[in-house]
Amino acid sequence: FFLQVDAANTGRVLASDAAFFLKRSGLTDLVLGKIWDLADTDGKGILNKQEFFVALRLVACAQNGLDVSLSSLNLPVPPPRFTDTNSPLLLGATASSDVPWAVKLEDKAKYDSIFDSLNPVNGLLSGDKVKPVLLNSKLPVDILGRVWELSDIDRDGMLDRDEFAVAMFLVYCALEKEPVPMSLPAALVPPSKRKPLSFPGAMPLIPSSAATKESHQSLPPVGILAAKTPLTQ
Repeated sequence: FFLQVDAANTGRVLASDAAFFLKRSGLTDLVLGKIWDLADTDGKGILNKQEFFVALRLVACAQNGLDVSLSSLNLPVPPPRFTDTNSPLLLGATASSDVPWAVKLEDKAKYDSIFDSLNPVNGLLSGDKVKPVLLNSKLPVDILGRVWELSDIDRDGMLDRDEFAVAMFLVYCALEKEPVPMSLPAALVPPSKRKPLSFPGAMPLIPSSAATKESHQSLPPVGILAAKTPLTQ
């Protein structure tokens, strides 16, 4: 994995290259931001080989439902999975069109009727309208937070009809004592949302307060930077 991101054999990985690679784990920006903070200990925006290994280990922990923290580094976990390994266990965010949607037609009809009963505006439900439905499940708030993050696929703070179906599917899974995944499985991505992610240019580099005086090489990617903002539930 290190050789993939350090093809020039410099012994270090720039933030932009690391982010491009780590995004292929299928984990959310929030989780990847936490992983970056733990791996890039001195905030220099560059990872050496050892720090990159820490990041990989934390990715594996997150993919297996373990806490993303330094205390998890010594726990036994299988190697991390990335979207170019051809593994059937991939939790990639880009589902190919030939993967059947996990939401069954009869369930979708049920979810659609709930969606319509919540008075969507322009085919969208705000978080305020979805929140009571989620809380009604009596699931832990951290689980519901993850359900929302996974179902708001386009990150606009609203759920359309298909995204709402994903949220309901995950809620019912959780009620059946099935673990809510850390990243959205390919089969759960609605067909309407399935399109290849174009990485080049999609993650502009913006300066952090600590790095504004340094070269562009030390600036963390915007997705990772945004995740450093403390979030309240």
